[in-house]
Amino acid sequence: MSLMANLLCFSVLFLTISFSYCSMADKRAAGGSTRFYDFKVQTMKVNKLCNTKEIVTINKMFPGPIVYAQEDDRIIVKVTNETPYNATIHWHGVRQKLSCWFDGPSYITQCPIQAGASFTYEFTLVQQKGTFFWHAHVSWLRATVYGAIVVYPKTEVPYPFEHPYEEHIVILGEYWLRDVVQLEREVLASGGAAPPADAFTINSHPGPNYNCSRNDVYKIDVVPGKTYLLRLINAGLNMENFFAIAYHKLTIVEADAEYTKPFTTDRVMLGPGQTMNVLVTANQPIGKYSIAMGPYMSAQNISFQNISAIAYFQYLGAVPNSISLPAKLPSFNDNLAAKTVMDGLRSLNPVNVPKEIDTELFVTVGLNVNKCRSKTPRNNCRGMNNGTFAASMNNISFVMPTVSILEAYYKKIGGQFTVDFPGAPLRFYDFVNGAPNNAPNNTQAINGTRTKVLKFGSKVQLIFQDTSTVTTENHPIHLHGYSFYVVGYGTGNYNPQTANFNLIDPPYMNTIGVPVGGWAAIRFVADNPGVWFMHCHLEIHQSWGLGAVLIVENGEGELETLPHPPVDLLRC
Repeated sequence: MSLMANLLCFSVLFLTISFSYCSMADKRAAGGSTRFYDFKVQTMKVNKLCNTKEIVTINKMFPGPIVYAQEDDRIIVKVTNETPYNATIHWHGVRQKLSCWFDGPSYITQCPIQAGASFTYEFTLVQQKGTFFWHAHVSWLRATVYGAIVVYPKTEVPYPFEHPYEEHIVILGEYWLRDVVQLEREVLASGGAAPPADAFTINSHPGPNYNCSRNDVYKIDVVPGKTYLLRLINAGLNMENFFAIAYHKLTIVEADAEYTKPFTTDRVMLGPGQTMNVLVTANQPIGKYSIAMGPYMSAQNISFQNISAIAYFQYLGAVPNSISLPAKLPSFNDNLAAKTVMDGLRSLNPVNVPKEIDTELFVTVGLNVNKCRSKTPRNNCRGMNNGTFAASMNNISFVMPTVSILEAYYKKIGGQFTVDFPGAPLRFYDFVNGAPNNAPNNTQAINGTRTKVLKFGSKVQLIFQDTSTVTTENHPIHLHGYSFYVVGYGTGNYNPQTANFNLIDPPYMNTIGVPVGGWAAIRFVADNPGVWFMHCHLEIHQSWGLGAVLIVENGEGELETLPHPPVDLLRC
């Protein structure tokens, strides 16, 4: 979509009303417009990969409708569920300042929107601008239920880089021929691994490398000499991805909706949940150039989709049906290529990183194999050594409750969660090279709905440590309700004596790829009261339990206190 079309949608298509409510929530976030959207969860038939199937969408659009706003705007979205599936919408990267009730993860901050029901999300984009996205946050529905959120700077505030000739949203995805809700049930019932996607997609189009997809391809038409802003979003389910444009450099200017120092590279890597803005100048000979999306798979012995999705970066004046020049992607297991991108990310300006830490957490992330408990092991114990796969943080595999944790916390409903998530592993060992791996005898996880309570205003340092139980792997860990400074990362076991931290200009992110066989250190101030999910954004790992919940207590006064629940709070 061109910049002119963006601005037209932004200004005209969506009802924009500037006014003030008298409610407490709006007093907290005064100044800015209020923008209304109407989302209907609907099924639609699509024809892809030689097959016709029904998928779940918003407003029969795939990808879904774009939410346009400006910094400090208030967003109101009524979501009506016209499908037989449970649904919720998460506004990924939106910090939900004092609006935890509208964050969206099912059974964490709300009960699902059941068939025929509706729920209205209300939140303010407090001091936030950039590229975000929304997606379903129940089962594996986000395979097709996703769309972009584009938040422009305030009026007359320029970008801190060359103003682009046009902007384009580029959403990376994965497509399954199977019903993804049924697929998740079957994978969990089997105890085994998830099958790979049937295709990668760029703005829902697989491109010519796939069967019956020669014309199912996304194209960006470009004018020679002009510079374009691409808003990259990885909405994929279970794969991290490399992205490149043939013979063109990408200059990263934003990551996870925060400006960065310009960093020029041949390719980028995005994990599911990550967004990135890149500038591309059409400075090559007139022609048709491939845009390629391929796999980054850092785990061992995992089957995955290895066919690249292709789109076109086509110059004005190029022969329409000419063969596109191929894009060169790194090999699927090129850990150095992934690290190089992360190495280049720095906040645009010096930032106020918490220096005096009063809450330290050390959290291992990894996979597990549990002993078979089934009377039909051939059907239900297809993990390693006839066990069942699981995943965990600090060896505790997260179990969803039966009502939302936020409601249980606010209303003091007992029996739904405990507050004993450990701030460190129960035992330390050589996590990367000497992790227990005699599956399933010593690779068990403990099941539980455990939370960690943080005092309001705590200055938190959290170390994520990858483990080699089953396999080391790059895990994209997402924290709801916050962005955090990525102050350090490295390979091997975290060692505070040798770790190098950047406390001057670290990137400010909401999803961090914990390096394969390594660690990442993040810091943030716990100044947003509520119940916040922290989980791996690889959906199969989340389904297996790779998550935990942080509860941030109220501070003092109304600006530090979780508001009361909405009147249309859903029942489970």
